[in-house]
Amino acid sequence: MAYNNDKFKDSKNKKGVSFSTPAPSLRERAGGEAVLLKDGWAADIAEAVRVMRQGGVILYPTDTVWGIGCDATNAEAVKRVYEIKKRDDSKALICLIDSDKRISRYIRNVPDVAWDLLNLPTKPTTVILDNASGLAKNLVAEDGSIAMRITREAFSKELCYRMQKPIVSTSANISGEPAAQNYRDIAPELLEAVDYVCKSRRNEHEPHVPSSIIKLAGNGEVTVIRK
Repeated sequence: MAYNNDKFKDSKNKKGVSFSTPAPSLRERAGGEAVLLKDGWAADIAEAVRVMRQGGVILYPTDTVWGIGCDATNAEAVKRVYEIKKRDDSKALICLIDSDKRISRYIRNVPDVAWDLLNLPTKPTTVILDNASGLAKNLVAEDGSIAMRITREAFSKELCYRMQKPIVSTSANISGEPAAQNYRDIAPELLEAVDYVCKSRRNEHEPHVPSSIIKLAGNGEVTVIRK
C-alpha cells in the first residue's frame, strides 16, 4: 500500500530548495548551555524534527555514516524504515540519543558498566541493553533488548536534543548493500523513499565507518558484536 505523504510535501528538499527561516549560529539552551551550530543547521534540524513528530522518515548525517531515522516511539514510522531498507523486522535497529540522562527513561535498571561503555572516547559505540521500555515494539529485539548510542557529533546531537526522544539510526542503504559514508553515496531510491533529506553536511567527502557494537547482559557480561 502506498504511503500518503501529502503532509510532508513542503519538506521535500531533494532539489536543494532553500529554507526561508534564518538560522542562528549560536543558541542557548535552558540552563545557560551555549550550542554552536553552523549556518543553516538550526532550520534544517527544526524541519527534520517537525517531520519526525508527524510520523515521517528522514535521511540525516550522524556521528558515523548517514542514517535513516524516525521517532523511535512510533511503530508505524519504524515499520516504514524496515520497508525502505527492505530489511527483516526481526533484526532490531539502533537508537540515537543526545545524552546519558535520556537512557534511564527507556531502559530499566541500567548496569553501572553501561555508562562507561556509552561514553568511550575512542570511537562511537553502540551498546545493546536489556529491559527496553517506552519504545516502539517493532524496534525492540525479541529478548527485550535495544541498541542505543550517545552521539557527540554536533548536528545529530542537536537533532536528538530537539526531538526529545530517541531517534532511529540505521545506515542509509538497502539491506545487504554498503552503508552510505557520505551524502553522495546514498542511492536515489532511498532519497525518493523518505519524507525529508537533511541539507546539512552534504558536501563532505570523508571516510566514515559504522559504530562498534557491544552487547551488555543484565549480569554485566560484555560481548563484542562489532569492533
